[in-house]
Amino acid sequence: MRNFLPISKSDMAARGWDACDFVYVIGDAYVDHPSFGHAIISRVLEAAGYRVGILSQPDWKDPSSIAALGRPALGFLVSGGNMDSMVNHYAVSKKRRKTDAFTPGGVMGKRPDHATVVYCNLIRRVYGDIPILIGGVEASLRRLAHYDYWSGQLKRSILLDSQADLLLYGMGERSIVEAAGALKSGIPVREITFLDGTVYRARQLDVQTPHIVLPAFAELQKQKKRYAESFGMQYRNTDPFSAKTLVEPYGEREFVIQNPPQKPLSQREMDEVYDLPYQRTYHPSYEKLGGVPAIEEVRFSLVSNRGCFGACSFCALTFHQGRIVQTRSHDSILREAEAMTAAPDFKGYIHDVGGPTANFRHPACGKQDKRGACPDRQCLFPKPCKNLIADHCDYLSLLRRLRKLPKVKKVFIRSGVRFDYLLADPDDTFFKELVRFHVSGQLKVAPEHVAAPVLDRMGKPRHAVYLRFLEKYQKLNQQMGLKQYVVPYLMSSHPGSTLREAVALAEYLRNTGHQPEQVQDFYPTPSTLSTVMYYTGLDPRTMERVYVPTDPHEKAMQRALIQYRNPKNYNLVHEALVRAGRQDLIGYARPCLIRPRPGEGRPPVKKPAQKPRKGNGRQKKR
Repeated sequence: MRNFLPISKSDMAARGWDACDFVYVIGDAYVDHPSFGHAIISRVLEAAGYRVGILSQPDWKDPSSIAALGRPALGFLVSGGNMDSMVNHYAVSKKRRKTDAFTPGGVMGKRPDHATVVYCNLIRRVYGDIPILIGGVEASLRRLAHYDYWSGQLKRSILLDSQADLLLYGMGERSIVEAAGALKSGIPVREITFLDGTVYRARQLDVQTPHIVLPAFAELQKQKKRYAESFGMQYRNTDPFSAKTLVEPYGEREFVIQNPPQKPLSQREMDEVYDLPYQRTYHPSYEKLGGVPAIEEVRFSLVSNRGCFGACSFCALTFHQGRIVQTRSHDSILREAEAMTAAPDFKGYIHDVGGPTANFRHPACGKQDKRGACPDRQCLFPKPCKNLIADHCDYLSLLRRLRKLPKVKKVFIRSGVRFDYLLADPDDTFFKELVRFHVSGQLKVAPEHVAAPVLDRMGKPRHAVYLRFLEKYQKLNQQMGLKQYVVPYLMSSHPGSTLREAVALAEYLRNTGHQPEQVQDFYPTPSTLSTVMYYTGLDPRTMERVYVPTDPHEKAMQRALIQYRNPKNYNLVHEALVRAGRQDLIGYARPCLIRPRPGEGRPPVKKPAQKPRKGNGRQKKR
């Protein structure tokens, strides 16, 4: 187990350590794979010369559990896990999930709700004023005031509720090494206020530093409109080249201050991160518990890029990884692939080569490397920008090299493929090779909806673009003699969707014959544009009013319409059609979605006309 980082004092002793520099407390099981944030951060620190111990899923009800590795020399690092702990625990219905893929054996309940806050408060109880640095998705997306769907309330910055000293947002490789260096040099943690990609607390403002003062938390609590305005300012300040320092006041003498984001990693830096000595699996101590289910999705997959200029409204990537795409070199990816093929249980299939969006392998345009993404414009919405570089040559070259590796039978693409970007490329070579070589019978794409009022709020392309993509995909399959299908991701109850738009989606499914087995209700997670719309009823980009389906019964009707063929949904579908004034879809004609209830508008049965008897007109004699 020496190749894993220490998880116990005996592991530390085996390395000759009397103490760790950092103890990393995580809400997930310890999985040493670059798809897990804690693995990247801990390996980056190790490469920089720091001693890091992993304290996975401590018992938050027992204060002594936080002391399992002793007092670290420099401080504690805390992350709730690869997912926000509340999303991990609860479905959109707010019902408790039954399993946790990031816990050994898939067991639910091994971490607390709001894990980052709970772990940090536990550390404070045991170790007092020791430096605490928080990061990961949960901290990153709750770094300023945010709507918490599960409580139905606006919450303060997680920095305050957790009592942590410094918050590292975004991916954090560069900022964690800089923060560690500052602590090692003797700078008190409360004085580490100068690092990009960090958020800190202060009692007074430095008026010399250019900054934007956001509405105070007290104002946000009183007026939803002010929260929408505040989020709009945050959204326009997510780019590392143009963003200003943001200040969120909490009373007269307490401020939460967000420094601008870290600059994107260069390709060389990306390679260095992914070339670190990951074990690419979970810690062996979990084997007897059944392993960690989450590894199965990524074990034979390759991360090609990070960042996304797609900027879908319901996605938090703009706030976490940013809109500037960063990539690994071909050589780095091929080295990892070759090591992967040497695994005894590798069957010849690379499951994925991608990232947030698989077919983004370079920044959206030439200026982004030096000037960043436009704060008030999107690259693909409402239509592709005239400066967009739609080119799949580099990705195509990478896939061809991977296909040629010994032991590799097939290379699949399972990350999202942005179909409007695919169509924007004037060269369809990649599209052809995608269909021929990289689809496992079904290609999953995300049109999400068909109705323009919903697509506009989502930041997705118009339905006609998706239809054009489908037509070309089907044509290519026919030309190649293949029978491969598209599985569309669809979302119900997104802001902007009335019952009328939900019916339009059902009609499209009727026309295509598609029967979704699963439907994703819109899930209001922290720090997305769509979540702000859900909470405020306003689009923070334009401050326009937005219809928001929040009533659970209406949401159930919208979801049922997508699965209108399911007999269990009949009553909900019937009610939805009546409410929407679409009784024309209740009947026996081919366009109808459902049949009427017994005795409800059933057409009278017409008796067939009696045919005249055959004969010569004379009665037979008896």
